[in-house]
Amino acid sequence: METANSLEVLTRRISEFVEARDWSKFHNPKDLAISLSLEANEVLELMQWKNGDELLIHLESENVELGKELSDVLYWTLLLAHSQGIDLATAFELKMQENEEKYPVSLSKGSSKKYDQL
Repeated sequence: METANSLEVLTRRISEFVEARDWSKFHNPKDLAISLSLEANEVLELMQWKNGDELLIHLESENVELGKELSDVLYWTLLLAHSQGIDLATAFELKMQENEEKYPVSLSKGSSKKYDQL
């Protein structure tokens, strides 16, 4: 059963939004990737010049704005995946399996080292 938060439901919502506005003609893979990158940079912009406790306090006060920016990143991620015929849930699971192999708990627990340095 689909939930309101499933990737399929969210992707369908985005597709309907785009189609109603006849925007798909503008959505080539390069420009979708650029839009994704720009939105990811807006997430970073919320954190720029802040560190430690100041950053944590700032993010708490900007929680709604951070959620909006992360939603923009998700929007473009889902749209790009959809446009390229990628089942993102399956791709995510495959990537997690790859990560589990690269970062076994026995070697990586508590370590920030990259897999090739474990």
